[in-house]
Amino acid sequence: MITRADVDRAARRTAGLTRLTPVMEADRDAFSGPVWFKCEFMQHTGTFKARGALNRILASKERGELRPEVGVVVASGGNAGLANAYAAAQLGVPATVFVPAAAPEVKVRKLKAIGAMVVQGGAEYAVAYQAAVAHAKETGAVYCHAYDQPEIAAGAGTVGSELLDQVFGVETVLVAVGGGGLMAGIAAAVEGHAKVVAVEPATAPTLHAALSAGKPVDVPVSGVAADSLGARSIGGIGFSVAVRTGVESVLVSDDDIIAARAALWDGYRMVVEHGAAAAYAALASGAYTPRPDERMAVILCGANTDPATL
Repeated sequence: MITRADVDRAARRTAGLTRLTPVMEADRDAFSGPVWFKCEFMQHTGTFKARGALNRILASKERGELRPEVGVVVASGGNAGLANAYAAAQLGVPATVFVPAAAPEVKVRKLKAIGAMVVQGGAEYAVAYQAAVAHAKETGAVYCHAYDQPEIAAGAGTVGSELLDQVFGVETVLVAVGGGGLMAGIAAAVEGHAKVVAVEPATAPTLHAALSAGKPVDVPVSGVAADSLGARSIGGIGFSVAVRTGVESVLVSDDDIIAARAALWDGYRMVVEHGAAAAYAALASGAYTPRPDERMAVILCGANTDPATL
């Protein structure tokens, strides 16, 4: 469980190390009320995840857990791997990243370019995860989860506290959900000020299924956003914060996500990944229907995509 106090501590801890990403207002005639885009795709490494990675590693250092000779370890060939490798490099400690054997070569090259030690093996993410946990136990490296750790989620939540400072009177925040770290952080940050709408691909409805079942459950995962929103279940932190703060879940189709991503490029020249476009898809498709004059913000959380596919 995390609260606004955890988010505020993360903001103080990471001050000067993360970018204050800009907010841009959408065209006034596009929706019934004002909409702002929080352009978090402009963050270091192209996603919000650098915030949580920096907070986790710095907090571990404060507690005396971070050993400079072994550093940190993470299981991810995607955005979390890049973010933690970047954060470790900024703080001068090594990062070991375990990725599945089939991880895209372009992502492996990026990880190595940042300075990470990349270990490939196994057909699925679960194998990389188990290897990373074993590595942490054997070496004493700090394990950085992709989303389900308090400091990771609280760091991500600084997106929400920044937003409240940037946009007066925002009432609703739409954010994409995979494992739920970003949603949890933002919901904690804006609790008492705005509601959060969690937007999920219909082909990976982790929070939606958990809210229906009353607990996190495994779901089948597929679709165009599976590379970033492909967790098989919502994290415990994400679920607990969603229940506490009354997060609403809506589902969008692959076609909705693809159309929203194209619309952000065509209308605003924003290049975002499919997972980030999911949040906007809820508005653009009508999956979320705002009341007249509702003041909304859309978190555009990542840009690690191939622009040639737009």
